[in-house]
Amino acid sequence: MTKEKPSNQKTPIKKTKKQKERIAIVTALRTPMARAGGKFAKMQADQLGATLFRELMLRSPVSFEEVDEVIIGNVAQPIHAANIARVIALRAGFPEATPSLTVHRNCASGMESMTTAASRIHSGEGKIYVCGGVESMSNIPLVYSPSMTAFFTNLSRSRSLLDKVHTLLGFRPSFLKPIVGLMSGLTDPVSGLIMGNTAEILAQDFGISREEQDAFALASHQKAALAKESGRFAKESMDLVYDERGGKYLDFDDGIRESQTLEKLAKLRPFFDRKNGTVTAGNASQITDAAAGVVLMSESEAKKRKLEPLGYMTDYAYEGLEPKRMGLGPVFATEKLFRQTGLSMKEMQIVEINEAFAAQVIACERAFASKEFAKTHFAKKEAVGAIDPEILNVNGGSIALGHPVGMTGTRLVLTVLHELRERGLQRGLATLCIGGGQGAALLLEVE
Repeated sequence: MTKEKPSNQKTPIKKTKKQKERIAIVTALRTPMARAGGKFAKMQADQLGATLFRELMLRSPVSFEEVDEVIIGNVAQPIHAANIARVIALRAGFPEATPSLTVHRNCASGMESMTTAASRIHSGEGKIYVCGGVESMSNIPLVYSPSMTAFFTNLSRSRSLLDKVHTLLGFRPSFLKPIVGLMSGLTDPVSGLIMGNTAEILAQDFGISREEQDAFALASHQKAALAKESGRFAKESMDLVYDERGGKYLDFDDGIRESQTLEKLAKLRPFFDRKNGTVTAGNASQITDAAAGVVLMSESEAKKRKLEPLGYMTDYAYEGLEPKRMGLGPVFATEKLFRQTGLSMKEMQIVEINEAFAAQVIACERAFASKEFAKTHFAKKEAVGAIDPEILNVNGGSIALGHPVGMTGTRLVLTVLHELRERGLQRGLATLCIGGGQGAALLLEVE
């Protein structure tokens, strides 16, 4: 698994069919990703985000006062920090006059923050935006059951001592069984399926075996371990202090398992479909805490300031599909992106598909390459385009690193841009599936 050597030959970037002014990504940064319940467990999402965005701005050539708006994606918005973007912005050091907006498009919330800012820039509403995503999956709460809620309500309404005693006598231990907020949040109310079961459907549709999924998961850990060892992730990540008194900090993504093996993966039981399933905790994305951020402006604004951006966002697309097959969202969104731009998969030099599940990414690979799938879903004679496995998720993905749902979309952008620069390449694709039946795709470039 050696890395491809950077090419010294560069060709001019082909202009797209729908060429708006590119959005310059001037500064970009993320925290390490920590396993839920672990090192970042005592940091609420607003604290995690404020720490990241403060450091992002300190590394940026843009001052706090120059930013027109802060837009941050977050899925499990904490009850103590309504409009978490505003809380993060103020705690990070932005002026009180800087407006802040929280956006939510499930797994694409981090991308939504960036594309919302792009729309504002193109419409002339503002020039400079700070965007990104944050998620503390450790702190997604347990919720009282309806029975327990009703018990508390009745107790509060009991006026006399006799009424209170009568209500207390009606208490049952079963009332204490909580609703797990994380599981509820990962369940689509329309299809009634938790996300893992949508991956099981794709495994059946595309004939994806348990062995294939485990092999994909192992490769994710192996590639991520190599990237970590080479210092690849250090270029996009900061060190984060999580215990000031103890002087403890995290400077790597702690979900990577360097010693992972197929034998260990094979021992894990199916998690979502206990009897006939193939999706396990080992071949699914990890539950993690993290934040990521970017500073955006138009290409002309960056040139006026004589800045050298990390890269550019050229175009993007969102598309809907059947909720119970939401994992195919990257195929639908990318097909729409290619229609908009006139580009093809052959012109993508690095591709990142979020690894929600191994089965889901493998299904996308097969759908991208299938003429029959293109004919059925897009009325096209030719496939959307097969992906060269050598350019797909070259540093591993969410199976090894984790999937902090509100943050991942931004993380994918960082990964693509850094890898393009590392290899001396120019154009890449970042895409992911979205719970509820959507897909997102971003076209990214460097010079």
